Amino acid sequence: MKDQQELSDRFEIQDLLADYCHAIDCQDFESLNSIFTGDAIIDYTAVGGTKGDLTETKAYLARALEKFSGMQHMLGLPQIRITGDEASARTICFNPMVIDKDGAPHVFFVGIWYVDQLVRTVTGWRIKHRAEEFSFFHNFPSDFTPADPRES
Repeated sequence: MKDQQELSDRFEIQDLLADYCHAIDCQDFESLNSIFTGDAIIDYTAVGGTKGDLTETKAYLARALEKFSGMQHMLGLPQIRITGDEASARTICFNPMVIDKDGAPHVFFVGIWYVDQLVRTVTGWRIKHRAEEFSFFHNFPSDFTPADPRES
């Protein structure tokens, strides 16, 4: 049976994962400061993105996501393992994304898992390391060119 502290920790971690999706979908990259630790490493290389610290990642996201007219990160239930002040989570994400193609919206789908290492800080749980694991693309345009991760 889970005690009240573990239940509280789980809810806080789930909120943090949802806050990340909201920040990305709204392109509110400054709010990532309250989701990640200052020394976090974020690895998007599994889907052609960059790997870097929080500052590099925010700059990359601002550039990479500007070509999308819509996106909607949808999470499944995370597997969360808590050990004291550290936790791990693996969360499925289904992400429809919209680009303009030949003057019309084109929707494609990205399936990934977020694999996170989290730590409890004085201000609450934060993600210390995030990596994406690729699952699938569906309806991905053959002529789509993602942002070059080397330009970060």
